[in-house]
Amino acid sequence: MIIIVGSINLDLIANVDRLPEPGETVRGSGFATAPGGKGANQALAAARAGAEVRMVGAVGKDSFAAEALALLKAGKVDLSGVGESFASTGTALILVGADGENVIAVVPGANDSVLPGDIAKAHLKKGDVVLLQHEIPLQTVDATLDAARAASAVSVLNTAPFRAEASRFLGKADYAVANETEFDLYGEALALSGRDRQARMRDYAQKTGRAIVVTLGGDGVLAATPDHFLTVPALKITPVDTVGAGDTFCGYFGAGLSSGLSLEQALTRAAAAGSLACLKPGAQPAIPLARDVDAALAAR
Repeated sequence: MIIIVGSINLDLIANVDRLPEPGETVRGSGFATAPGGKGANQALAAARAGAEVRMVGAVGKDSFAAEALALLKAGKVDLSGVGESFASTGTALILVGADGENVIAVVPGANDSVLPGDIAKAHLKKGDVVLLQHEIPLQTVDATLDAARAASAVSVLNTAPFRAEASRFLGKADYAVANETEFDLYGEALALSGRDRQARMRDYAQKTGRAIVVTLGGDGVLAATPDHFLTVPALKITPVDTVGAGDTFCGYFGAGLSSGLSLEQALTRAAAAGSLACLKPGAQPAIPLARDVDAALAAR
């Protein structure tokens, strides 16, 4: 079982010719809504990878909640651990200019009500894989890492978005997954040693006794454990939209670990899935199905 303890959002996306200056109103050319939130995105990715998935999170008692959960329901994700909050469903307000630049305001809403007491809804047991991110209160992330360890479950912590105060518990995760910018920032916060990123990754693995995975976009993935260092390539693609690629990677990575794949196999499959997610616009709608990932790996 894959357990995701994380955020659930509804994205509100407006297309404009150019981004407004402070105090200015500009005319929009299009509007769309889409389910989002890093937790929900990763839950759907794990489900599309073929895993059995349970989501622990919260939505508001508002009209946004049903749409935010729609694709998770369609993907047969167990939503029994999703509570209702008096706060609004989490939202991301996104303005996208014609040149592709964007500005985003995230309102956590109900996501801030996911507290350590909610961990009981995960029903953690030995062999489960727990996926976490930083879009819910960090005290809940920290407590879930402890609960996973106590239950002999495997923990995967996606370190996005970067929050310096999270560096104190990063080493509790069996696998920390960061993009290159996040890892460099955490490297400074943790005072990791080494002349380059690979050396600092090795230092992290040695100091914590855990694994660190760093995603490099089109350049693939690096991973360091206390005993090994791995380099995994990405698929060669021409990206259309990179939104959600990291969440797709994490969901597929967790599913790979849960199914018994080796670290290298799980990384290879996750990297391919993340690449395929860049071929369609949006986050959740772009997450590939397992058969698409299998075909892409067979054709490489």
